[in-house]
Amino acid sequence: MRSKIVSIGSYLPEKIMRNLDLEKIVDTSDEWIVKRTGIKERHISDKPTSYLAYMAAKKAIEGVINPEEIDAIIVATVTPDKILPATALFVQSQLKAKNAFCFDINAACSGFLYALSVGDSYIRSNTAKNVLVIGAEVLSKFVDWTDRSTCVIFGDGAAAVLLQPSNDESGILDIVLHSDGDYTDLMQIPAGGSLSPCSKEAIDNHDIYIKMLGNQTFKMSVQSIVAVSEEALNRSNLSFNDIDLMVSHQANIRIIEGVAKRIHFPMEKVQIALDIHGNTAAASIPLALDLAYSQGKIKKNDKILLNSFGASLTWGACVVVW
Repeated sequence: MRSKIVSIGSYLPEKIMRNLDLEKIVDTSDEWIVKRTGIKERHISDKPTSYLAYMAAKKAIEGVINPEEIDAIIVATVTPDKILPATALFVQSQLKAKNAFCFDINAACSGFLYALSVGDSYIRSNTAKNVLVIGAEVLSKFVDWTDRSTCVIFGDGAAAVLLQPSNDESGILDIVLHSDGDYTDLMQIPAGGSLSPCSKEAIDNHDIYIKMLGNQTFKMSVQSIVAVSEEALNRSNLSFNDIDLMVSHQANIRIIEGVAKRIHFPMEKVQIALDIHGNTAAASIPLALDLAYSQGKIKKNDKILLNSFGASLTWGACVVVW
């Protein structure tokens, strides 16, 4: 028995920050940002991550199941409401999903695929019948708005999928995940944990914000995404030619184009959302997937390849039959 995505929902904050707005804050330009990233605008939230996650989850289950029927809530995020407790608990409370067990997963930009893998395992093992998997981020609260290398990239948003047992050939065929802890310095928030608790010095040094070594991340990403995608497809007895739509982590248009070029995959079959969302970390894949669905790009029995690469390092791929 495999799991399948039976519904999807997303939420984007009302406020939009365009590249022209960033020109007034840091030394940058719309042309510079678009050329290097493909990003034109991003959404900015004044609410916590749990609120965005709740709104997306509410849309995902509306008309499908009642909140009391949810068995598990898994939130993938690197921007939790608090270090303790888990953001998923706040979502549970807002949904009134009293029968669900809840927890968070932190796997950076690959977080949604990690959470999807766990949710899929619960379905396959008959531990749960209704699993809500959410990717949600409010990265704008963890960005140094004086650092143009990061503040132009990230955005806020959330999307959720509901997993249930599949009764036909549709569903998640396979998920492959990888990590490498030797590169934890490529993207991090240096202070705020037990290694370096938050302090006045940390605040003064801006160590409470995202730090990223973008060039090194870029060099490793294309090769890793291609390799893990091939691995997932091989395990599913498929090839890139069988794929109807590829939905990658929306980090940088050059990475996505680089992957497509390497595997000779037409860009017409690649979903792009980063131009209007920015990099939303764990929320980026489900947000892009929901956008594709709303645009009518996904049909019953379509084969979809999801793939990601997250700094520090996590990467993965998932093959889904819709």
